[in-house]
Amino acid sequence: MITLVNTTATEELGKIIGRAAEPSDNLVLTGDLGAGKTTLTKGIARGLGIEQMIKSPTYTIIREYQQGHLPLYHMDVYRIEAGAGDLGLDDYFEGDGLSVIEWGQQLGEYLPEDYLELLISKDEQDENLRQIELLAHGKQAQRFQTRIMKEWEA
Repeated sequence: MITLVNTTATEELGKIIGRAAEPSDNLVLTGDLGAGKTTLTKGIARGLGIEQMIKSPTYTIIREYQQGHLPLYHMDVYRIEAGAGDLGLDDYFEGDGLSVIEWGQQLGEYLPEDYLELLISKDEQDENLRQIELLAHGKQAQRFQTRIMKEWEA
């Protein structure tokens, strides 16, 4: 469990995740509205070396950023109700970059087989405080989690 005290700490964790990412790593961000999923993704982009402004892909579903040491595929699948199988998501999940999927549970059976899930919860007393739980689903995700935690704890 990781405790983040403010948005700066959230972005710092994101930078660590971006630096730890390898091709075809998949990250599912799970949390309520306002939990910090897009803030975390902005930090991930910086960790990948991407300076471009990161916007939530709520209506576009997928935004691609190619400027870093790995491509970033930022997905917001909140509005996916049907047809996820027609989006060609496997090309991203198995590709040369890092896929960050907000609201990934909406994909159901179309989730990648191997992914690291970050459960983000807000504190009821302190609106700035976040608790992050990392859950690895697969061997590649376990290695990704280990790389992140090693740098976070350093």
